[in-house]
Amino acid sequence: MGQFLPYIQVLLSILLVAGILLQRSEASLGAAFGSGDAGGTRFSRRGFEKILFNGTIVLAVLFAASAFATLLLS
Repeated sequence: MGQFLPYIQVLLSILLVAGILLQRSEASLGAAFGSGDAGGTRFSRRGFEKILFNGTIVLAVLFAASAFATLLLS
């Protein structure tokens, strides 16, 4: 199992980066400084966006667990 962990971590990291980059971002440069079009609009995640959000959380937990397992096995 220890010999496959680096490959698992590489795969999880690629999937995690892809999941993060595919998510919708509402932050603009103006919103970072307290102005802009961020006027209190809230949205709820539905459909694929919700699946992507939850999948990204699962991937992050799996990546952290694999990193911790690598630390314990080395």
